Amino acid sequence: MSPVKSVCFIGAGFVGGPSGAVLALKNPDVEVSVVDLSENRIAAWNSDALPIYEPGLLPVVKEARDAETRPQNLFFTTDVRGTIKRADIVFICVNTPTKTAGIGAGKAPNMAYFESATRMIAAEAEKDTIIVEKSTVPCRTAANMREILKAIGKPGVNFEILSNPEFLAEGTAVADLMRPDRILIGSMQTPSGLEAAEVLANLYGSWVPKENILKTNIWSSELAKLAANALLAQRISSINALSAICEATGADVGEIAYAAGLDSRIGSRMLQASVGFGGSCFRKDVLNLSYMAETLHLPEVAAYWQSVVAINEWQKSRFTKRIISALYGTLTGKKIAVYGFSYKKNTADTRESAAISVVKDLIAEQAKVCIYDPQVTKAQIWEELDISGCHIDDVEKFVTIAKNPYDCASDSHAVVVLTEWDDCRQVDWEQIFDIMERPAFVFDGRRVIDAGKLQRLGFHVESIGRGNPF
Repeated sequence: MSPVKSVCFIGAGFVGGPSGAVLALKNPDVEVSVVDLSENRIAAWNSDALPIYEPGLLPVVKEARDAETRPQNLFFTTDVRGTIKRADIVFICVNTPTKTAGIGAGKAPNMAYFESATRMIAAEAEKDTIIVEKSTVPCRTAANMREILKAIGKPGVNFEILSNPEFLAEGTAVADLMRPDRILIGSMQTPSGLEAAEVLANLYGSWVPKENILKTNIWSSELAKLAANALLAQRISSINALSAICEATGADVGEIAYAAGLDSRIGSRMLQASVGFGGSCFRKDVLNLSYMAETLHLPEVAAYWQSVVAINEWQKSRFTKRIISALYGTLTGKKIAVYGFSYKKNTADTRESAAISVVKDLIAEQAKVCIYDPQVTKAQIWEELDISGCHIDDVEKFVTIAKNPYDCASDSHAVVVLTEWDDCRQVDWEQIFDIMERPAFVFDGRRVIDAGKLQRLGFHVESIGRGNPF
């Protein structure tokens, strides 16, 4: 194949934007275009107020986009069709959310955006093109794509489909892209498929060590992303299930996780108990895997993965019930300060955040909820609560947004830590204690608070996975 001159990323979201920016930075001779139909989103990518928050992302974007010290080779545009026509490689980075209606609702992925992108590539491509599945898709998606491309594609235009799933963690996406632990490229095991995989590997090879680039058959690659997220989610649900036992027995889940994590067969990563996992991937991908098992007539397998999600939902509910119980069985009229609304620190992403469920339950108890998050906007919080089923009148009546953690905690009966933001864990707790109602409670859903220190100040502290030793 000829040298790659132009690359297109369809979808300017959490995957397409950062992935395109880093690829452009590391391949200055390649034109990289990130395209999206949203004019507002593209305008944000062309400004210094990027539409997503990731530490270190803006300098990467500016260096490749603004051409101050090097050739300009990163472009953000709504010209989807024109960009596809020029591209040698097209990455599909669109959302594949869980279906909300129809067969498989609540479990199966909604592939409408992905199919639409495939159809657009088929209709617009005027030369041989490599199409890369970057979105998380069900296994065997490439087979469906081949049928669409064959039916719609222009005569004489050949397509090769590759699977190249992303393994990014929000909050560390730039570091993950700069120093990936592995790049997975799946292809058809044909001469042309293997050649396409080599072309993509060469792009990554400009900064990723060769030994970190793994090539597999395309079906293994498609399934690998679902498998990775399912296994990570399973570990979190397992340690969260153990946290309930710890609270009931007086054991400390942090000590349990440390002891178990020293076993090299288990390891310490992802053994951090919390109020529950969130983000765009874990719940969606585990449910996708469960639904896949159902369609393959493997009900026991489907039930197993479904239970991983069920434990996560139970953990959120259990945490809220613990708050209600500790506050004497009622939250009516009591101010509850919520620290953090994003699903984890260093990201403004609120998708599937545990905070949504907890705040929804607090509203149902008629508590006065005040939320502080350094990155999430009021409009985003309102939207998430609306989607979750909260009536807008209840949200406006019971929820306020604070500009700092001190205003948030003022006159509150309890502080509930739901995101491990540094702003939230490094507050002056002595000052917080002085401005709260008595007795003053802290509920640590992330195990980031020094419980002993706060108890010496006079707080009543309840942490996930830490019971009273009797």
